[in-house]
Amino acid sequence: MNEMLEKRFFGTDGIRGEVGGSVMNSQFAMSLGVAIGRSFVAKGNKPLNAILGKDTRISGYLFESALQAGLLSVGVNVSVLGTAPTPVISYLVRNTEADFGIVISASHNPYFDNGVKIFDSVGHKISDEIQLSIESNLQAEHSVENSRKLGRLRRIENEFGKYEEFCERFIEGPKVCSNMTVVMDCANGATYKIAPRILEKTGASLVMLGVNPDGFNINENCGSTDTSALQKVVVAKKADIGIAFDGDGDRLMLVDHEGEIVDGDQIIFALALGKKKSGTIKGGVVGTHMSNLGLEIALAKRGIPFERAEVGDRYVMQALLESGWTLGAETSGHILNLDASHTGDAIVAALQVLELMHSMDMTLKEIVKGVEKFPQVLINVPVDNSRLWMQNLDLTEAVGNYQNQLGERGRIYIRASGTEPLVRVMVEGDDQTETSYIAEDLSRIIKDSV
Repeated sequence: MNEMLEKRFFGTDGIRGEVGGSVMNSQFAMSLGVAIGRSFVAKGNKPLNAILGKDTRISGYLFESALQAGLLSVGVNVSVLGTAPTPVISYLVRNTEADFGIVISASHNPYFDNGVKIFDSVGHKISDEIQLSIESNLQAEHSVENSRKLGRLRRIENEFGKYEEFCERFIEGPKVCSNMTVVMDCANGATYKIAPRILEKTGASLVMLGVNPDGFNINENCGSTDTSALQKVVVAKKADIGIAFDGDGDRLMLVDHEGEIVDGDQIIFALALGKKKSGTIKGGVVGTHMSNLGLEIALAKRGIPFERAEVGDRYVMQALLESGWTLGAETSGHILNLDASHTGDAIVAALQVLELMHSMDMTLKEIVKGVEKFPQVLINVPVDNSRLWMQNLDLTEAVGNYQNQLGERGRIYIRASGTEPLVRVMVEGDDQTETSYIAEDLSRIIKDSV
């Protein structure tokens, strides 16, 4: 049986749900802390050590306390970082004595959702095996350790400096961007403090958006999921580039000097091109089934292999580790460069793009012009049960007929969202009108069936 189908709580990027619902509530969070603690094995006779961080959602304080209680009750020592981007947790876990790390975040989702992401001791998203172990332990009876075996709690807010020093290695010099104007949107999320401090070291003239979180405005009309304000400011300020993070800082979207969006496909093309020119590229690039066909064609023209993985950055990571390659990305902005980080790190990716613009003496638009994107239509269909669509014979027949119609001119990809009650319909082709019609018709069939 496919292990993925056995999971009750874990989706493509951890556990996620509406605050106060059946999953993201204080009771579940405490039980989850217990289950996580029981699923990791201590090294030798030492107690387990965990690092815990969160984004800026108002509910983060609640789940921080509940997870702490669960972890401490089974003897796990917890180091609390407070508000911190997801890649910071990954970095600190692999560069300290920590056995695992936890991030409380629903990433790009609105404030009323929250979630949990878990990293192993090397800073990777946990494996399916550990996920299944946690799910199993969630069903077990919980007993608190005696007082001598309880875990200890400490705060490590001063650890940010280590990550900032790490980021500096991606900047050629302290004034590498001294002639640039950079507009940065932190989505009122976890990057709102640390990203400006790091980007200031490039010497760029910074214009800041989304740096006033109030617990409710994370990802609201800002950040990587809504770049409209960023695009306007870039044009108005005649900036060289716009940088947009998501709520927890593991996704990146860019805007060129003309106000056009540069997505994950184009960003990974730029990084691959830079590594190709410097002779440092290792193998090729891993994308997903959602990656634009234009990316695949652009890389092929330059002799760079390309492979597709399942949607989700952990599956991109898995494919990279299996192939020995280092570059991968999702269209939505998860950028993986294993020469730099063990998870999607939007701050590092942004620094690498800025360095590339400097070293090549080119605008972002000039660097990514090699990617001629095919028209791609994505429709999210709300459903009660995101698995029922797979049993629809009418849909299967329609997909087959439309794929035959498109031939090599396009692709159809339908999947259940791993983070929301949605079925995502993606159709890609060389004709916008045809592509839109097919996507809308397939979405209608799904709606009628569920």
